[in-house]
Amino acid sequence: MYSSITRMATSAAIAAALVGSPAFAQDKLEAGRTLFNKTAVPACAVCHALKNAGAEGAIGPSLDELKPDATRVEKAVRNGIGQMPAFKNLTDEQIKLLGQYVATVTAAGK
Repeated sequence: MYSSITRMATSAAIAAALVGSPAFAQDKLEAGRTLFNKTAVPACAVCHALKNAGAEGAIGPSLDELKPDATRVEKAVRNGIGQMPAFKNLTDEQIKLLGQYVATVTAAGK
């Protein structure tokens, strides 16, 4: 299980490397994590595993293994895919933030 301290340290390191402004990036990562765990209904964490979010869902694919880029996440969230519903309760800004969060913490494309 990923501890909160390990998650925060990992998030801070990712934020600093990607954006160069740890405070700004850390805020975005925290907001993305909140969307993933709480704001989206149903929460992404119910179905998907994502270490950074402390999520161990087993219905959908493990996002740590899949490593989707932001565009792929946004498309799936907007339109749904397979058993996953479209998330009509999220704004475009929230969907973009969620896509960036997942792509960042999974190191998509690396």
